[in-house]
Amino acid sequence: MKTTKPTKQRKELHQASLHKRYESFSAPLSPELKKSHNTNSIPVRTGDTVKLVRGDRKGFEGKVTSVDRTKYRIFVEGVTREKVDGTTMLIPIHPSKVMITRLNLDDKWRRKMLKREGVSEEAEVPEKEIVEEKKEKPPKKEVKKRRIARKAKKSGGE
Repeated sequence: MKTTKPTKQRKELHQASLHKRYESFSAPLSPELKKSHNTNSIPVRTGDTVKLVRGDRKGFEGKVTSVDRTKYRIFVEGVTREKVDGTTMLIPIHPSKVMITRLNLDDKWRRKMLKREGVSEEAEVPEKEIVEEKKEKPPKKEVKKRRIARKAKKSGGE
């Protein structure tokens, strides 16, 4: 954050847009993942397997079922509380209180991001071939000629 005033920091945190909140959803990776992906932390997503490192349920490991970006909380499968009426509910957990033990790499952008971070050759990141076709752009001179021709056509027609 750019400011040092706690009030401004809290205000910025609570008024942040959802895509900026994503960045603050980072959780540390397990030592094995740190070695294989050459990064210390990554934002938590649904499908990741996490281990709780703080609180009453410390040491519990489960899969992330959902992520609530508006309240800065994640919900882990199996971490539940029984209510007075007998129903069970998932307990909201702050992402900084967990450690990621297994990543969900179904998303091609996430795989790309990890590769950009500097994945070592030992990493077991499943690669799916992504074919990207790039259209060749015409030279700038041709584009300029087309624009001039269009303007001449418009002004000549009126």
